Formats: sequence, structure tokens, C-alpha cells
Amino acid sequence: MAPIAISPERDPALPGGGLALNTVYDDTIRFFLNGTRVVLDDVDPEVTLLEYLRGIGLTGTKLGCGEGGCGACTVVISQYNPTTKQIYHASVNACLAPLASLDGKHVITIEGIGNVEVPHPAQERIAKGNGSQCGFCTPGIVMSLYALLRNNESPTEHDVEEAFDGNLCRCTGYRSILDAARTFIVKGACDKSSANGGSGCCMENGASNGAVGGGCCKSTTSPGDSQPIKRFTPPGFIEYNPDTQLIFPPSLKKHVFAPLSFGNKRKRWYRPVTLDQLLEIKSVYPNAKIIGGSTETQIEVKFKALQYPISVFVGDIPELRQYSFKDDHLEIGGNVVLTDLENICREAIERYGKERGQVFQAIYKQLQYFAGRQIRNVGTPAGNLVTASPISDLNPVFMAADCVLVAKSRQGETELPMATFFKGYRKTALTQDAILASIRIPLTRETGDYFRAYKQAKRKDDDIAIVTGAMHVRLDRKGIVEHCNLVYGGMAPFTIAAGKTNELLRGKLFAHPDTLEGAMSTLESDFNLPFNVPGGMASYRKSLALGFFYRFYHDVLSEISKESEHGDSQVVEELDRALSSGWRDEEATSAYIDGPFGKAASHVAAMKQTTGEAQYTDDIPPLKNELHASLVLSTKAHAKIKSIDYSAALDIPGVVDVVDKNDLHSLEDNKWGAPNYDDLFFAEDEVSTAGQPIAVILATSQARAAEGVRAVKIEYEDLPAIFTMEEAIEKESFHKFSRYIKKGDPEEAFKHCDYTFTGVSRMGGQEHFYLETNACIAIPKPEDGEMEIWSSSQNPTESQAYAAKIMGVQSNKVTARVKRLGGGFGGKETRCVHLSTIIALAAQKTKRPVRCMLNRDEDMAVSGQRHPFLARWKVGVNKDGKLQALDMDIFNNAGWTCDLSAAVCERAMSHSDNCYKIPNFHVRGRLCKTNTMSNTAFRGFGGPQGMFFAESYMSEVADRLGIPVEEFREINFYQLHDETHFNQPIQDWHVPLMYKQVQEESDYAARRQAVAKFNAEHKWRKRGMALIPTKFGISFTALWLNQAGALVHIYHDGSVLVAHGGTEMGQGLHTKMITIAAQALQVPMEDVHISETGTNTVANTSATAASASSDLNGYAIWNACEQINARLAPYKEKLGPGATMKELAHAAYFDRVNLSANGFYRTPEIGYTWGENVGKMFFYFTQGVTAAEVEIDSLTGTWTCLRADIKMDVGRSINPSIDYGQIEGAFTQGLGLFTMEESLWLRNGPMAGNLFTKGPGAYKIPGFRDIPQVFNVSLLKGVTWENLRTIQRSRGVGEPPLFMGSSVFFAIRDALKAARADYGVKAKLFAQGGEDDGLLRLESPATPERIRLSCVDPIMERTRVLPKEGEKSFFVAI
Repeated sequence: MAPIAISPERDPALPGGGLALNTVYDDTIRFFLNGTRVVLDDVDPEVTLLEYLRGIGLTGTKLGCGEGGCGACTVVISQYNPTTKQIYHASVNACLAPLASLDGKHVITIEGIGNVEVPHPAQERIAKGNGSQCGFCTPGIVMSLYALLRNNESPTEHDVEEAFDGNLCRCTGYRSILDAARTFIVKGACDKSSANGGSGCCMENGASNGAVGGGCCKSTTSPGDSQPIKRFTPPGFIEYNPDTQLIFPPSLKKHVFAPLSFGNKRKRWYRPVTLDQLLEIKSVYPNAKIIGGSTETQIEVKFKALQYPISVFVGDIPELRQYSFKDDHLEIGGNVVLTDLENICREAIERYGKERGQVFQAIYKQLQYFAGRQIRNVGTPAGNLVTASPISDLNPVFMAADCVLVAKSRQGETELPMATFFKGYRKTALTQDAILASIRIPLTRETGDYFRAYKQAKRKDDDIAIVTGAMHVRLDRKGIVEHCNLVYGGMAPFTIAAGKTNELLRGKLFAHPDTLEGAMSTLESDFNLPFNVPGGMASYRKSLALGFFYRFYHDVLSEISKESEHGDSQVVEELDRALSSGWRDEEATSAYIDGPFGKAASHVAAMKQTTGEAQYTDDIPPLKNELHASLVLSTKAHAKIKSIDYSAALDIPGVVDVVDKNDLHSLEDNKWGAPNYDDLFFAEDEVSTAGQPIAVILATSQARAAEGVRAVKIEYEDLPAIFTMEEAIEKESFHKFSRYIKKGDPEEAFKHCDYTFTGVSRMGGQEHFYLETNACIAIPKPEDGEMEIWSSSQNPTESQAYAAKIMGVQSNKVTARVKRLGGGFGGKETRCVHLSTIIALAAQKTKRPVRCMLNRDEDMAVSGQRHPFLARWKVGVNKDGKLQALDMDIFNNAGWTCDLSAAVCERAMSHSDNCYKIPNFHVRGRLCKTNTMSNTAFRGFGGPQGMFFAESYMSEVADRLGIPVEEFREINFYQLHDETHFNQPIQDWHVPLMYKQVQEESDYAARRQAVAKFNAEHKWRKRGMALIPTKFGISFTALWLNQAGALVHIYHDGSVLVAHGGTEMGQGLHTKMITIAAQALQVPMEDVHISETGTNTVANTSATAASASSDLNGYAIWNACEQINARLAPYKEKLGPGATMKELAHAAYFDRVNLSANGFYRTPEIGYTWGENVGKMFFYFTQGVTAAEVEIDSLTGTWTCLRADIKMDVGRSINPSIDYGQIEGAFTQGLGLFTMEESLWLRNGPMAGNLFTKGPGAYKIPGFRDIPQVFNVSLLKGVTWENLRTIQRSRGVGEPPLFMGSSVFFAIRDALKAARADYGVKAKLFAQGGEDDGLLRLESPATPERIRLSCVDPIMERTRVLPKEGEKSFFVAI
């Protein structure tokens, strides 16, 4: 589609260059897009590059979060870099980049580098390497790889991993993406790299020991080494040739950068190209917003609704992007981008040497974990400074180094010392008419100076800090402190020096134990955080402040060779991870390959996904007369609605209408939500949760609709609110639901047990974080009240049913369609219906198509999460280690309505045994009713929570018995034909076999001994291991859902069209269904096509969920194919075995034989009755075992997974590539659930009761460098599945591996036990409980904060902050 731009309305009040400006400004931008010249005038300064690209039909670039945190919108902008004087191909976030900033640049999108017919090697290798599942994140990942290849023709493994630090994927587990990207590596990692067991490559350490141009020392070549680079191309792949890539347009090399200005009624944009022009603008418009990378500004505009009438883009002023080396300092321009700053720091270290360049080493270290590459490519140090973030990574370094800031204005130049730059929260000493021109960074002395920087975050890569620190001490020859500057971020509303401690240390003998103790005590005084400190985590933050200094102190001691009795050299080294690697058993299915069955093959849409051609809901081209919808959401957790005023919203140009409860045909139509119809589409007189939809604003653009929402005035009257499960239990706030499973007589059994133990286990929820948020388009038809709905739904039948209900028409008038989903994980099973139904009503009212795609923060506030769970248990066990009885109460936080909470609780109850035989068992379940969003289905659907409780009581009881938990598990495993607590016999039972195999294949026993040795030798670093099994029941627990239909057509040309009831959301369902149809009909897979899922082709479908979709839909397709095969049998006999499907179909058609068939399948045998505890609950169990090993830094709570070995019994795999992808992705999602993903609500303030963790900035899912360093996966083979009667004897694989991620949690617990044991804290044997029993009770997720708080070293004990009477934490964890 030809590039176009919608011209905004001109502002006559700001002609030419604007009022009182002498500079003449142009109003036209010129840039290249995928090699084509683009000229735009009257550019709208409020439009982002992403909005522009998608507006002109380049929809391969996706909107994932809108805040630069996920990388889905990554494009490459090639430009001349005035800092390096070279062309640089920058990966950037299109969601943040202003369209108006593109002048003189070349924008390259996913469409510009290749297509399905002629893909770029990066696109092809990620597709064929199984690096794409749902595909929504894939274009961004491909473009990050493309940027790396354009800038670095010979990348190392380290370069590859680093290139993706600004990209997230929720599906794959990252391993396959990294493997595909590594095919571009010209040579292996440096033999000094930690990946190869060395002390660290000079590149990893930030130095460049003698390397030419600041590269790895291994890249230095002698004259005899001038051999051409040999690049490996995997067999069957397109060769990558750097010389054939899109060139930087020659005309852009001659581009003259002229001052630009354009705008509309709301905003004017300036682009000066000299410092004088910038200062002129600031003198006339002192309040003008200076924009460098727009990384903060765009978030302020989009999420905080801040308005900047005058914006000035300074990215094209060469004077602000220079740097110069001086004798005693380095001066860098304020607008040098952070990527260039990394390279400048490496050059400075080489130039000045290690001792004098310590500040640059510290900056380089901080930048390695500062945001992602896309942000570092545009972010600037000046932006960092003037933003004045209290948790800035760089500002403490600048302050500790006593940098001088050079500010310039029309009045002249001013030097601002860093010590007095920050004046308060987000306030600085910079005057309004001045700009930050440069930063002077002093050198450290050759001797006596010591400078270090530290950072702790929830996630290693691309994460905002919890606490940062930079520390500088200068000692004289006698070791007396001459100068000291300890500076922290995250300990106050702004970057702050530890004033009392700095004063105390000056003049002290540094290497003296009294100095250390005095400093630690004074730091406690400097940072005496209250329990309810803003940002929370008071104890953790205080421990980090002291811990950073403790590490720094001993680092300096080791440098001056003063190891003494109070020395602690082990604390110095920080925990870092090696490059990741992994192994898959590629021969796992070789014994049963049959045609396409069992054969490894990539996702059928993978190439479309890697080229950006795969279409998602919001990629559907705009329709004529289309309206955009934006939801009006409640801001109160529980309140009466006193009044609503839409008048200001309706007065905004472009706002067309508002739809709310008053537009319903009947108030009864407002009720929805199986099974109790207790949810509401629109709030009525009261809101019961923050984020509850009240109305929807319709406008001609998404921006105007969002503006309309902000203009709606709602007056509330607050009501008491309940958030946590504990509050709900105390106040008896429950939904009407009560279930139990009872087997045997636990009460009687407890009387005869040798030991009984009690405990409480708790785990938090989890945000789905599918990369594609909920989206839908409703298209009204002119006849009979018909409506067509395109939706990102796992459940099109329910989307159809509720739309028909609210519109007052029959279901046959509504067609719900799904092409594909950009991830679902259960979050689009029911909650998507809320949006699609509201939008259908809006389309019916206006008689116009209506489109809506939720912002990430809206989606997270509205759509519900995995249920938090709480269990109170009592376990009886005998001296031989055999479990005898379990009594358990399970509670989940359902939120304000039931949704699927009952079924989730039921599955948790049925999985609370995991793999262990407990003859006397009584478990009860309740649903807590709270004022949070209604929690919903999530991969595992209660199973992981139930199994977590099982492994928690197994771990705690083993500790109390004093036996290894691995042995305790094995003693209590079910054996073949044993019955579960719900009386289902165990068949095809392979957990004990896999438990043995995993231990042997992973060398578990020897590694366990090595861990014990490591722990004995290390004080602060501890390792732990865990061996975790899983048994996951496959079937919907609601019996009627275990059915599926399919429709198969064969056309004249022999091609096959298949429709079935399942939706494709990245799990490879369509790929497996095509495989089944191809095998059944004996045709090539290329001849089989699935277009979409629609209620007009297959009716009355079940949701794509419960890991049962391949079983159900696969057999339905097989049934349809068998019908057609029976009809074609006479023609096969007549035409012979070599006849093609085209010939068979041709012959049958002329004989008037039906070449279409409806297939159907329902799962046999199942049907469980609650209460009576009879009947078969699950058709079968998918099983697995995982061994994990971790290492923790007990000083900070940082951890890394050293290795994971996963073995899954998936039966006879239909497609091992798909199954391996599901296993790795589910494991990584589980790793996130149990170690880092934490949802928090605000307790106080104007947004009290609102979800705080509403985007990638605050909510952290695992990234590329969070996966196990060694990631091995295999499938069980060499066994028979005698009782498995599924298609191909395969097992469902989507959900079961998720619990395998808990192996990392329990390995962390194991490491913490070792850390606590060093201080004499161990579980008291046979103790019945109590606060001083030494037992480690670790709540999930095991975040760095929880890990640190579980430690009992003196630093942690002295920094614990206890609440005063009535004092509560800043955040609420529900």
C-alpha cells in the first residue's frame, strides 16, 4: 500500500516557524520506507511511527504494550550517526517513535526484508527453526535479529543473546529462537567467555583488553590470519549474504537536515538542527518539552494523558551527540544515545586504562541491564538526568563520580554539580529555559580510587531497578578515606547520597572492622524506611542498601590486599549467567513415524508469521464508516455510582456516540458469565472492581475515543472493599460454591499415624500477558439483524451466543470468526466475550462497523488472571515415610464474580495429590469473593496450584522427617493400577520410570554431591536442586464440553479444506489437524488448508482449552475423513493405488458423490459425580518429570537456573517440533509463575484498589536470559501405551508441562535451606510447627525479594522493617 498521511488541521496561530522565532522552518519530512522515498507535509505530531505504519497497511509491525517494553513493534531505522560518523541500523520501538522524527532516515519494517515467497534468511530460519508459535511477537524478534546482522556481519553467541534483550515472547520458551539465530554466528564464543567455562570474555567484562576497535580480544588478528570469514549455512536454508541487503539510500547520504515545524490545534512540533536554534526555541517557549528518544514522553502522553503543546525533538542536533577525551575527564553530549555511550565507555577504558576508567566500567555495567536494545538505541543520558527518576540506573553513577552537568541557554553556559542537581521527586536544578548540553565525567586516580555500581531488579534484563547504587571511595597511602560518595537510587524520592555515612567514613581507616560496622549502622540511619514506604519492599530495599555497601567494602579490601579476619572476599563476585544452550532428543519419535505422523515439522503458518503476513484481528483492513471503541472503566474497587456525565466527551470532535446500560434492550441482557450469570456487561448502579466497564465511547479514531474516555466525569461514593483471600476468609466473603473429595477416613487415620504435621501454603496469581491483547471487530449486516464478529477468542461459540442475546436475535444471525490469536493461555476463553458482546451492541446501535483493541493496561485491568490460591493442610505420615492421611482446605481468589473459578477450584482439588498415594484423603474447596477483577482460566486451570500444594507439603514434611525429599517422593509414588483420591485407576503409568531416567540422564546424584560441596565452600552463593514429577488429567471436568465437530471438503483439484471447532493460538493445533487430515486422506500436507474457525462452519463448539483440542478435534476430523474415504473406496479400487486425490475427486464428482463430510467425536468413558466420588474424571493423565539446578546470591536474592532436564510422556507425538515448543514454552511460563511474576494492587491514594502491575514496566515475565542456562528436553520413548485411546495415541501437551517450572522454585528453596543452615537455622525434626521451628515456608512466587527475606544472615536480620501498629504495606498482594 502506498505511504500516505492524514493531514491534520492547520493551526493559523502558529504560521511558519512560530511566534517570535527568527529561524525559518520547513514543514515537510522526507524519509525512506523499505527502500521507497516518502514525502509528507502537514504531519500530525501526535502520530507514532507504529500508528502510521499500521494506518498505511503495513500491519506486520504489532502493538504489544505501547510502552516499549515487549518489542513486538520493533522496526529498524537506518541513519547517519553523528557520534560515530557511520551509518547505524537501529532497532527501535515503533510504538514510541514519533512519525515526525523520521526526517532523513530509512525505516525498514518486517515487510521490507522479505516475504513468504522470498524470505530473508532471518525470517526463514526462525520459521523453520520452530521459533514462532502464536507469531505475534515474531516480527519484532526478526527485526531485532535483522538489526544485529546489519550492524555486525560476524556476531558471537553473546551478541545474539544481547540482541533480544528488548523482546518478549510468551509462547516459545526462547530456546528455539536462540538456536535459529545462532546459525548466523560466524565463530563460537571467545574461549575466555563464561559460556566456555572461563572467567569471562573481555567483552562480557566491559573491557577490550587490547582489541582493535574495542571488540573482543579474540578478534585481533596477526598478518598471517587474514583469512576470509566463513559463514555456515544450515542445509536447506537460504544463505545469508550481507552484501545483498537493503542499502542505505544514496540520496539520504546527501540529505540536508533543515529545521522543521508543523502541528495542529493541540500541538506544535519543532525539529531544530543546531544548538542555537534549540536555545532560541527554549527562550521563546521555556515550557517546551525536549524530546530525545521519546521513551518517557510517549508513556506520559499515552498513559498519563499529559499534554505538551510545544515539543522539541533534539535527536538531529549533531552538537549534542559529540564526545571528547580530556586529560582528567570525558565530556559527552547530553543527547549521545545510550548504545553509543556503551561503546564510548569501552573506548574510554581502553584509552585511560582500567584504574582511571573505573567510572566508565560502572556505566558500561549498568547499561548492560538498562532497558532493551531498542530503548538504548534512542535513550540519552540527558533524558535520564532531567527525567529524575528515583530508580535511575545511571544517575547514581553520575552523582557518585561527581560529574558536572553543562547547561546552556540564551543567557549563557552554567555548570551544575551533580551533588545538588536533584531537588525533589522529578525535580531538578535545570532552569526552564536551559537544556542539558553535556556531561563531564571525571576519571578516577591511578591509585587509591575505587568505584563500583550495583543494581537489583525483579528480572536481570530489561527491568527497572528496585535499588541501584554507585560507590566511590578514595584512600590515601595509609588507607585513610580521603573522599567518599555512596549514592543510591530507589531509597528516596530522588537519587540521594548516604550523607551521614559519607561523613562518617571520611578520615577513617578503611580496612578496619569498626569502619565497616560504623558505616553499616549509619546506613541504617540514612535509609530508615518505614514499613509502608511508597514502592513497598522496605526490608528488601534496606537490605540491598547495606548489602551493596558490604559487597563494595570487601571488593575494595580485596583490591588493596587487606584480607583480614573480618574480610569476606566471597561476597565480591556477583552472580551472572553463562550463555544458554540446550538439547532435544530428535530421535524420540523415530520408532513410530508413519507418513506425517510423528515427523518433525514447523508450524504451518510460521513463514507467514516471520514475514508479517499472518493476519490477526486488528490487522483486518479498515472498513468504510468504521468506528473505534474505547472502554470507560471504573477507577474504584467498590463504590456506588452517584452520577455519570458524558457531555464533555460527546463534545469532542470525532466522538460519535456512547453506549452503556441504557442502550440494552432489556436489563436481563446485561447479565452474563457461566454458570451463574453473576457478571455484568455494563456496571449498573454500583461498581465491584476497579476496571469494570461502565460504558464504551465510539469515535472516528482510536485516539479520539481514548480522549473521549478521559473526558467522562463519574462521581462515586466509596464502599468497603475486600482484596485478599485472608480478608475474605475472615469476613466470610465467599461465592456460593462448596465442593469436597473424600476417600477413606482421614480423622481416624491421623490417630494412628506416627507423625502429623500442619502447614499453610500460598501462591500468587499470574497475568496471561499474551502479546496480542483482546481485540474484536463487529460488522453489522443490512438484513435480518445479522452480525459478523471477528474476535481474538478461544471460544467463538460463546462469543456468538452472548452477542445474539444482547442484540435480541437468534444465534443463527450471528457469525463469530477467528483467524488466529496472538496467544491465549485461557485468558481469551471467557473474558474475551465481555468485549465482543459490548462491541456487537455498539455496532447494532450505530449500524456501523466497530473496532476495538484493548491497550495493554486496559487488558490487564479487565481480563482477569490466574487465581491466587491458599491451602491449609494437615498430613499424617508413618516412620517408614509412607503418607497415611491428608486433610486440606483450598481457597482461591475468584474476584468479584464466579466466571470459571468453580471449575478451577475443582481441578486444584483433583490435583492436590500430584503423583502420591494417600489412602485417606479429604479436600474441600471454597471461592473467595473479593473486589478484584474476575479471575479466570489460565494454562493449567487450577492444576498447577493443586500440585504446588502437594509438593509444598511433601517438601515441608520431608524436612521435618529429616529425609531427602527426592526419596520421600519416590516412597509415595502411585504404582500402576493404584486409585487416586477421586477413585480413578492409574493406567499407562510412567512417572516412576521417568523419575529414574531423568536422574540417570542428568547425572543427578553426582551433581547433588557437587552442590553440597559448592555450598560448603561458598558463603553467599548457594546452589540447590529439585526433582519434580507431574500428573495432569486431560478432559474438561464439565462433561458436555468433551465433544467436537469438523467439516471436511474435497474440491475438484484434489485440494482439501478443513474446518474444526478449535482456534489456533500458537499451540500448533491447525498444524496437527492438517497432519491428521493428510494422513487420513493420504494426501500431502500442502494440499490441506484450514482457513479460519467460524460458527457458520462448525456449530456448538467447545472452547479451545483443557489440552484436549487435539484429541477432540483430531478425532472429529478423522471421522469426517473416514466418511469420505468410504465413499472414495470404489474409485481407489477402480483407479488403482497410484491414483491422486485430484483423480479420485474428479471421478467421484461426476458420479454425484458427496465430497463433504461432517465429523463428530465425544470422549468416551468419562463422567464423574462430585460428592459420591464415583466415575471417571479424566480420560488419561499426561505425565512428566523435571530436574532443575539453581544458584542464588543470598546477599541480593538474585538467582539463575543453571540447568533443567525435562522429560514428558506425551504418548506418540503427532508432531515432535510442536510438542517440544509447547513443553519449553509451558515450562518457561511456569518458571515465571513460580519465581518472578507478581501482581500487586495499590492500597492507598486516588488509585487505591487498582492494579499496579499493568504492563511490562511493572509486571515481569521471563525474558531470553531467564531460561535455564542448559535447557534439555526429551520425550519418553520405548514404552507402550496400552490403555491410551486417543488419535495416534498422543497425549495433550499444552498445559501439563507448565508445572515443571516449579522445579526451579523448589530448587531455590533447596538452596535457601543451605543458606539458612550456615546460621544454624534448620527444620526441627518431628516438630509440629511454630515460628521458631526452623522450617522454611516459601510463598510463590520466589521473587528476589522473597529469596532475600528468607535468608537469616546478620545483614538481613538487622534490616528487617516491622510494621508499627496499624501500618500496612504499600501494595496489596491478593
